[in-house]
Amino acid sequence: MSDPYFQNLFAERIGGANYGKGTEIYKFEKIKRAKRAAIAEYPDRELLDFGIGENDDVADPIVVEAMRDLIGRPENRGYADNGIQEFKNAAANWMHGEFGVALDPTTEVNHCIGSKTALSMFPGLFINEGDVALMTVPGYPVAGTHTKYYGGEVYSLPLLSENNFLPDLKSIPQDICDRAKILIINYPNSPTGALATKEFFLEVVDFAKKHNIVVVNDAAHIVLTYPSKPMSFLSIDGAKDVGVEIHSLSKGFNMIGWRIGFVAGNERIVRAFSDFKDNCDSGQFIAIQKAAVKALENPSIGHRVKEKYERRLRKLVEKLKSVGFKAEMPGGTYFLYVPSPKGLSDGTEFKNAEEVSQYLIKKHSICTVPWNNAGEFLRFSVTFCAETILEEDKLLERLVERLSTEGFVF
Repeated sequence: MSDPYFQNLFAERIGGANYGKGTEIYKFEKIKRAKRAAIAEYPDRELLDFGIGENDDVADPIVVEAMRDLIGRPENRGYADNGIQEFKNAAANWMHGEFGVALDPTTEVNHCIGSKTALSMFPGLFINEGDVALMTVPGYPVAGTHTKYYGGEVYSLPLLSENNFLPDLKSIPQDICDRAKILIINYPNSPTGALATKEFFLEVVDFAKKHNIVVVNDAAHIVLTYPSKPMSFLSIDGAKDVGVEIHSLSKGFNMIGWRIGFVAGNERIVRAFSDFKDNCDSGQFIAIQKAAVKALENPSIGHRVKEKYERRLRKLVEKLKSVGFKAEMPGGTYFLYVPSPKGLSDGTEFKNAEEVSQYLIKKHSICTVPWNNAGEFLRFSVTFCAETILEEDKLLERLVERLSTEGFVF
């Protein structure tokens, strides 16, 4: 089939004239294909899915009932633009109650249509051609993608186990620091599950001031912090002078798909985000914002979600350790990030984590996500579907039964 007349019109940022002709397959697509093949080949064997990474419960009944009541009200039908004050007030109150962070809800908070959308916008605020965004890897790539869209460069900071999955800011070359405009971090960290220490956050503030760099902390998993009390970057002295924090109700409040979160912190940066956002969207549906207010006014919802995933993670750690995995309880998120096996006792060798992930799907119908940005690791998510504690226990037992037939070599 010949190319359409507009093939040469595609922007270089998405591939130019070669758009749509690449053969590279994204790893999550590879996983999906392998899952379909395993289901087709073994229709009677249950797929144990530890790779989804989406909450398995719906939003709390309080939130759902609020949404039912709000969705048909005429006062909620219009464009929200940069958000309603009621949501900003609730977000500021939640930040103060949960983290001791004082915010002006009018000037230092604005809603976003999910944290992904916010992360995609920040490069537009700061990155010109040739500028650098500092980003940790492994991690969520969307801000890096948009940095490149604007002609900028991404400098990757590997998260290594020997450094407790914290980036080594001292290792960044001076010429990179000179061109860097923004540092994007993510704590609690996905996928490693690592927490930032107060000392690290203080180092980040000093680094930002020394090199004139803006800091964005993606705190989407902050409610899911174990076992200590969650710590916001904005609770650190000087943090609000250098940056902002992005929050989401998806993970901690079972509101996956509702697409509601907020940006909080430095007034000038929040204002710039608001101005940029005003030219990108017309705000999240007002009824969703008001339902989210109900969630934020009931932080016990998040506490219950945290307890559930902490329970599951502790069980999964013990189950994986029983079959040889070097598993340790993460500090946060609902992910367990473990070193990938190098082979099997029968002499089988694995080239990388992706090969292990494919092997587990095909051989045992066990789905995980491979990461190889900073070492070979597998990510297990405890968002598997199980309505009762007994069901989750049985599912984890089935996991052990399948894995125990292998002799993993690490």
